[in-house]
Amino acid sequence: MTTRLGLSLPQMKQYSIGRDIPEVARAAEATGYESLWVFERILFPEPATQGLYGIPGLPWPDQYRSVADPLVSLTLAASATSRARLGTSVLVAPLHVPFQLARSLASLDAASGGRVVAGLGTGWSHDEYAAASVAPFERRGQVLDELIDVCRAVWGPDPVAYEGELTTIAPSEVGPKPAGPLPILLPANSPKAMRRLVDRADGWMPVSMGTEALAREFAGLRALAEERGRTAPLQSVLRANTQYTREAYTGDDRAPFQGSVDQIVEDLAAHAEVGVEEILIDLQGSARDARELTDLATEVYEKARAAGV
Repeated sequence: MTTRLGLSLPQMKQYSIGRDIPEVARAAEATGYESLWVFERILFPEPATQGLYGIPGLPWPDQYRSVADPLVSLTLAASATSRARLGTSVLVAPLHVPFQLARSLASLDAASGGRVVAGLGTGWSHDEYAAASVAPFERRGQVLDELIDVCRAVWGPDPVAYEGELTTIAPSEVGPKPAGPLPILLPANSPKAMRRLVDRADGWMPVSMGTEALAREFAGLRALAEERGRTAPLQSVLRANTQYTREAYTGDDRAPFQGSVDQIVEDLAAHAEVGVEEILIDLQGSARDARELTDLATEVYEKARAAGV
């Protein structure tokens, strides 16, 4: 089975979002990419109180100084395309009021003809939580659980009713409804997160970690699904965070998806062999502008397909 390929949209500071997002979306769909993706960063602390991903001393990329709103970005892409799925990788759940986010996702899905994929996570930035969260960082898991509950309720049949810690919905009609089943995908970075994924989500959204680790975690997730009696198949979308270099990377410490186009394609082929259904390729941080991003994305796609990915 051919692995589906998706592309991250240009949200970072070097792009003109109103012009570049529709143009890149149209070009990616025409090239053959089957999905288009956005991520969420809401601020750039100066100075940062913690490193990137919470890793002490790891600097935030300069492009994070300005990242376009994910749902605005997907709306621009939706209006410029007709087939590509529209995904979030990921929305930081506690930075959103659950009911409002559920309605926004439903409206976008209805407007796009059922193309939305909701990748949700809990985030890691204490600065973002301090600025915008609906609950403290320590309650991030509970907020994600409630957001999933609210989405399922709002997207389901009327009358909608729900009562939780953050959300109370009196019996109401809530529309528009999604055009079709709107999948929820989650990362799984801990045993508790894995159980939440197996019990409550439609699929898994891992980040590039190397083939051995990916295969090990995928096998663990499948075993847990069997243990907990899950019968529905798990969708899977791997996020490939690339570090493109114009020349081949020659160091012994090459990370997955680091290096030239040929090296990135080599890694795509290896990770596809693990059995993920789809790989989201994030190239936007490596390109200087939308033209370079489009050319790079086209080259990666064509060489990946030629290599059998």
